Amino acid sequence: MAAFVANAGCSRVGAPAARLSTVRHARPASIRVPAAGRPSGPTMVASSPSKKEQFVCPNESPMTLTRYFMARANEQLDEEHVQDLQNLMASIQMACKKIASLVSRAGITNLTGYESTGSINVQGEEQKKLDVLSNDVLKHALKWRGGKLGIIASEEEDEPIMVDELASGNYIAVFDPLDGSSNIDAGIATGTIFGIFAESAGCLASDWEAKVDQEVLTCLQNVLQPGSNLVASGYCMYSSSCMMVLTTGNGVQGFTLDPEIGEFVLTHPSITIPSRGKIYSVNEANEPAWDPVLRSYIKSLKDGSNSSGQIYSSRYIGSMVADVHRTLMYGGLFAYPGDKKNENGKLRLLYECSPMSYLIEQAGGIATTGRERVLDVIPSSVHQRVPLVLGSPEDVQELLDQYYEASL
Repeated sequence: MAAFVANAGCSRVGAPAARLSTVRHARPASIRVPAAGRPSGPTMVASSPSKKEQFVCPNESPMTLTRYFMARANEQLDEEHVQDLQNLMASIQMACKKIASLVSRAGITNLTGYESTGSINVQGEEQKKLDVLSNDVLKHALKWRGGKLGIIASEEEDEPIMVDELASGNYIAVFDPLDGSSNIDAGIATGTIFGIFAESAGCLASDWEAKVDQEVLTCLQNVLQPGSNLVASGYCMYSSSCMMVLTTGNGVQGFTLDPEIGEFVLTHPSITIPSRGKIYSVNEANEPAWDPVLRSYIKSLKDGSNSSGQIYSSRYIGSMVADVHRTLMYGGLFAYPGDKKNENGKLRLLYECSPMSYLIEQAGGIATTGRERVLDVIPSSVHQRVPLVLGSPEDVQELLDQYYEASL
């Protein structure tokens, strides 16, 4: 969609969207053939794009997020989901603007700190004031009757919620309303992560039917889908600027909120992740509890003994949106692996891992649990956790090859 950016009298450079190989690393690492003498393995390596600065011309009418979806709907009238996503994204962007405002004024409106009632979410985590507010903002926005939404599933809710019958549609929204909220009192970047599924049944084992009532069963059948079924995903980052990065399955686009006009403006068309980076992002305090393969690989990044011969830098914010955004822009990898204390890591498959993995793959990267492609994992529960490693294709593939070699 780079062609949508007005360029009369302004400089604009947009790299074409990377196309993923149709060969995916869907098989477990343990059954891969050794690198020597084997046919080409399940790699996904994108060509390395040139990174050039994007500019928005102040003298031209900008390509806003609303106009972007209108243009797509007009150009691709026969493409499934496009016109419906236009309505859904109107609700999501409105909610993100409201959350951005709440975050920016948190310190002067007494919205920092924890809920005075000591509220605990389903994961057993004490909720901050903005966790609860952000969740309510998104729920109310997505229940808009023109939004085409049937089911809402939030990290802060015990169970998925069916939208009122008069307003319901055929889509499911999953979201983490305020990722990184533990950093909010320190003024560090936070964000909202979202994914959109089309309704689909039959993802559950049949023995569930005897355990839940019909309404809950319908919700669960539609929500418990693998990330490969997503029709859209993205995140909104609340930082020095408010930026929304999203995909609808046709490349990745980045929009920045212009406070002068109150609209998200296309500033980063056709984002592609570099094929290799020089930054790794992981909580190294957990290193003693990692598996030997991951420990060895991270050591190789620090001392330059990796296949690139480069010494990497470590950058870790502790807010997934911020860490993944930097990885998307600069390359490298982000990881929240399993360890001895948390075998499956701490990130939720539906609300964090699947939406981010879908977006990273659309940008030319790889997202894996270390054993399988994240988007192939069928959730067993709405709050299931999985290990996650995502980033530049060459960086992540090198780790996957080491896991394979260790399994021989």
